[in-house]
Amino acid sequence: MFQHLRANLWLLVFSIAICCVAYPAVLWGIGQLLFRDQANGSLIYETHGNPIGSRMIAQPFTADEYFQPRPSSVSYNASASGASNWAANNPALRNRVARQLGPIVKYAAGAKKGQLAAGDIEAWFQKDEAGGKPGIVAQWAVAHSGFAQAWVGTTFDAKNPTPGQQYVLDWAKANPDAVAKLKQDNPDNQEPAPADLAVVFFEAFSKEHPGKFPAAVTKTAAEGKSTQAIEPVGEGTDIESTFFDMWLNEHPDVALEHVPADMVMASGSGLDPDITLDNALWQLDRVAVAWAKKTNRDEAQVRGEIEKLLRSSSSAPLGGAVGVPLINVLETNLALHAKCDKG
Repeated sequence: MFQHLRANLWLLVFSIAICCVAYPAVLWGIGQLLFRDQANGSLIYETHGNPIGSRMIAQPFTADEYFQPRPSSVSYNASASGASNWAANNPALRNRVARQLGPIVKYAAGAKKGQLAAGDIEAWFQKDEAGGKPGIVAQWAVAHSGFAQAWVGTTFDAKNPTPGQQYVLDWAKANPDAVAKLKQDNPDNQEPAPADLAVVFFEAFSKEHPGKFPAAVTKTAAEGKSTQAIEPVGEGTDIESTFFDMWLNEHPDVALEHVPADMVMASGSGLDPDITLDNALWQLDRVAVAWAKKTNRDEAQVRGEIEKLLRSSSSAPLGGAVGVPLINVLETNLALHAKCDKG
């Protein structure tokens, strides 16, 4: 019996030594020797040597001057996987896609073929009429109260409100009658959070600022410090994205160009660092306009430089043997930032 027990103990020791020590050590050594960059996470470092991301993991970019990655159903969490499970008729899916398309969609036919529809969306919005009824912002908030609440922010910290929440709180202070009416209609909620005030806030805002929408505006103080504040605006990507779907419903016969699939189809993980070159070229106009404004340079020249950067940095899998040309969003945005800032 002790012989068998001793043999099993030796087998356990050898198994642990081989499988848990020797084998991982050999793989680690091979990785560090031959594939050091990949084994250490394909990290990308800033000029000061601090890691800012990985070539293998997508990061969200929302500013107009940057290329945006494929949508992620897990909020770009590299350790997660899943699907949105939104049906084609789900308003949340339609809203997400519409918000992406609004600033970049182009006409497919007619006198404006190839031109962005963004300007017409803004012009329609500024007239403040949809379906013959005034108050586009109010109509949007009533029809999509969840989206209105999301704009305000459903997570509220009274000590550190977001600019949108602070804007709503300031409005509530200036309009106690509207808040009192809300409490009267909702006796179970006598301490409404900013998100609870979203619909009545937008209804009042629509009357006070026709043809405007509250959006974050960056301002530079005298000492050079940049701050963000919410102000009524009549143009910009916030309007183009938020109200594209309403504009499209008002113009059902308009012909628009089709967009690359990876621009609107969400990834099931955070491990989608690349987008197709076609996707990037679709975003090029928006990016070029933003950088031209930021650097006070000619838009056509900036566009040409960025397009050249895209084409030179794109590559297809297996050296071009399969698939379509892709670009790494993080690497491209870093190169774009360095190039345009110098330019």
